[in-house]
Amino acid sequence: MHHHLTVGQTLRIFLFRYLLVVSIKLCNFATLLIIKTKPALNPLIEKHIVLEDIDPVMFYGINNAHLQMLKSLFPKLRIVARDNVIRLLGDEEEMAKVEEDIETMRKHVLKYNTISDEDILDIVKGRQTKADAVKGVLVYSISGRPIKSRTVNQQRLIEAYEHNDMVFAVGPAGTGKTYLSIALAVKALKEKTAKKIILSRPAVEAGEKLGFLPGDMKDKIDPYLQPLYDALEDMLPAVKLQDMMEKHIIQIAPLAFMRGRTLSDAVVILDEAQNTTPQQIRMFLTRMGWNTKMIITGDMTQIDLPREQRSGLREALGILQGLEGIGVVHLGDKDIVRHKLVTRIVNAYDAYDREKAEEKSFKQNTKNESINKD
Repeated sequence: MHHHLTVGQTLRIFLFRYLLVVSIKLCNFATLLIIKTKPALNPLIEKHIVLEDIDPVMFYGINNAHLQMLKSLFPKLRIVARDNVIRLLGDEEEMAKVEEDIETMRKHVLKYNTISDEDILDIVKGRQTKADAVKGVLVYSISGRPIKSRTVNQQRLIEAYEHNDMVFAVGPAGTGKTYLSIALAVKALKEKTAKKIILSRPAVEAGEKLGFLPGDMKDKIDPYLQPLYDALEDMLPAVKLQDMMEKHIIQIAPLAFMRGRTLSDAVVILDEAQNTTPQQIRMFLTRMGWNTKMIITGDMTQIDLPREQRSGLREALGILQGLEGIGVVHLGDKDIVRHKLVTRIVNAYDAYDREKAEEKSFKQNTKNESINKD
């Protein structure tokens, strides 16, 4: 018995199948749409900042110079300004940075009724400096390498500098005491907590006279002070360093040239202080003026003074240790950050020195015993 479908039933079946196919296609399209519009890992967001209580023209600068500078400092963001509204489009992390900087700039204009390109750079760098401080970075080398403490005692040196006006850093070669001290001074200059850096060494080889050496003043001094230049050249671009030296913002001079000067608004470093006489170091330490920090570095195992001459550093440590405002940090073998072989060499020489001292002591005792017998 055959069932013949009516026209109405046939239409209903056709319509059902048609709707089923359309539904499946719609579902597939919707799935595709969801996949395509799935948010990226760093979705672009848009924000509007209203510049309240200030003249936007002053904020943007002549011919929008300040705005252009802001754009160049944040190349990952789209920054568009109209009237007193700044529209930002971009990555959320970058957005947070520029928002903070724009607010600091707005407050600056509100307070001083002006803002310069230099101010904007200081604001952006200031925020970066705060972030660096969390990571313990003092400054960056010209190759972009972060300069910071690498050992416990190096960190103690940084902390002693932060909490005292005068710091003695004593330890063998390679412990980073001079390099780190210069990094602290460069940081102070960049952050404007000091107006100048003064670096000095006692010119022992020239007997502090320098008269018999050939060449002009710079030629006479330079070879002995070269290690200080090397450290500075690592932290400041050559052109900037040259400019700072010509303007006397950075001064490098032998200890004899400190006589009669009062050193204010500066970070003053006396390197190789073990080679100062008691009179020289006393003269140097009393040169300290207002808003000045002093770092005195030295290595007691490398005294080049005549045998009968006492080391000024040794005497100063004995007299000044424990005084309020003075920090003393001793660095050792574990702080040597040069080649591992340097550590072994230092240790070998230390052992040799101890052996010689014991031998000398033994000979002296034997001599005394023979005198007593006589």
